Amino acid sequence: MITHPLAEVFGFPFNHHSERAERYRRNRLCPYNNNVANCTKDKANDPLGVCSIFEADGSIAITCPIRFRQDWLITEDAASFFFPPGTTWTSLTEVRLNDKHGKSAGNIDLVLVSYDERGHILDFGALEVQAVYITGNVRRPFETYMRDPIRNQGMNWLAEPNYPRPDYLSSSRKRLVPQLMYKGGILKSWGKKQAVALHRNFYATLPSLPQSAPETADIAWLIYDLEFEPEQESYVLRLKDTVYTLFETAIEQITIPEPGSLHEFLGFLQEKLDSKLGDETNSPDAPTLADLL
Repeated sequence: MITHPLAEVFGFPFNHHSERAERYRRNRLCPYNNNVANCTKDKANDPLGVCSIFEADGSIAITCPIRFRQDWLITEDAASFFFPPGTTWTSLTEVRLNDKHGKSAGNIDLVLVSYDERGHILDFGALEVQAVYITGNVRRPFETYMRDPIRNQGMNWLAEPNYPRPDYLSSSRKRLVPQLMYKGGILKSWGKKQAVALHRNFYATLPSLPQSAPETADIAWLIYDLEFEPEQESYVLRLKDTVYTLFETAIEQITIPEPGSLHEFLGFLQEKLDSKLGDETNSPDAPTLADLL
């Protein structure tokens, strides 16, 4: 039974206590190709080294976008969508994208560029990485665990307030959708392909997207999961599926919600109106100026 939310801490399962795992925790290191050697999540001087958390059913939600960089699998998978086989390519991180007026539309997580033997760019594609936001407080159990990882690996956090859980709705509406609409709109106008890397449970919360053939698609949704490897005593990132879509149809499907029942909404409005009218009927009459005089 899972009694706390911490799945991976500084790159290793919470109950992995090898010399290497302890070294990474002690020095706050990141094993997943961060821009620097250390973890910098949340605060550079006091990083929140939680890569992933447990969901209620025991599955894992990836909460740090750097976690997707394990072995640079995401760039290889994106490159297979962007470029023909045999293409020479590399990746650039955190590339600023401007609109027509020179104002920033945000940073692209990774831009993959293909180039010739002279180093001249031939083509490029954009790869966005979307981890899941957390609702609740994950720093408190993290700090408790870090005080003594061996003793506290079995801590029971279930009764604690603000138990952390993945917030898929905020992750899609506040992060993923604006990225696709703004940055993605610019890239689409240039005729450039995009890829979105996210984990399986996150993708499952999105509406069903109309699929396209890979050769005509604008977006490749790279869907990953973490699988436990007993020999390594660690979780390994695996590509589970790739879904190809057109830009416009994907945006429309994600941004337009499925309507609920009009009958139920009218019933809700009627209850609100009945309550309001009942309050007005039962409330004492407001005094007039004549009453006051």
